[in-house]
Amino acid sequence: MSEIGAPSSGSGVEDPGADAGLPATLHVAGLALRRTESPPSLACWTGCFPRPAGTDPAGVSLVIEPAAPPEESTLRLAHDVVSRFDVFVEQALEYCRTRLRERHFELTAEELSWLDLPELPLAVPEATVWADQTWAVRFAESRFRLADPYGILVTFDGAQPVDVQGLDDEQ
Repeated sequence: MSEIGAPSSGSGVEDPGADAGLPATLHVAGLALRRTESPPSLACWTGCFPRPAGTDPAGVSLVIEPAAPPEESTLRLAHDVVSRFDVFVEQALEYCRTRLRERHFELTAEELSWLDLPELPLAVPEATVWADQTWAVRFAESRFRLADPYGILVTFDGAQPVDVQGLDDEQ
């Protein structure tokens, strides 16, 4: 497995933050995740992948609740997600292509036709890994009505997508 943490310590963290010993930066598979502002009850680190100009931004977040440094098992999962991010995004897209055809999503005829396009109208993928070993890919932008206003979330169990849902004000 490639580098999870800072090369010198191997702990997965560097630059300890002022908040209860929480690190300011985590290095996960070559991606720097920086601590972001969050409620005191949780700790969140976020990093963005370098992307060519004109392409969608993409990122990964690690969320720990209650706030604490991430455990080694959580860092390993985050490492897998970061290392295989593009593969997981493609899996999430194909999962959406199949699952969104189900009647209960109530897509219009036009929206159903989008599922046959070479590229789905889903963009700005963001993966979130939680301390309980769950994780998901959220497509922050989409033309699908069910994505209004916060996107579409594809939940994974390990390396397999298992659920898809539109994110609205109630979630």
